Amino acid sequence: MVGVGGVAVAPGMQGQGLARLVVTAALDHARTVGPQQALLFRRPPLVPLYRRLGWHPLDTDVRVEQPEDRLVTMPLRTMVTPLRDDAR
Repeated sequence: MVGVGGVAVAPGMQGQGLARLVVTAALDHARTVGPQQALLFRRPPLVPLYRRLGWHPLDTDVRVEQPEDRLVTMPLRTMVTPLRDDAR
């Protein structure tokens, strides 16, 4: 699993396909390092954008291990996309 985060496009530049370019390049690179899937956490208003880019929301909560062995349930929508044809 590889994570994608921190993708931002300035308001005046939105709608020009820049997010698609950046995310596509990141996923192309991720495919060369071996993970089967990519994961990201998004606020609900951005879910449609990432759906258009091929991401799928998970229907379950995701818990992330934090320092000092704490488990935190992520408050943002978790989305995944396969990096290989045989990924599950």
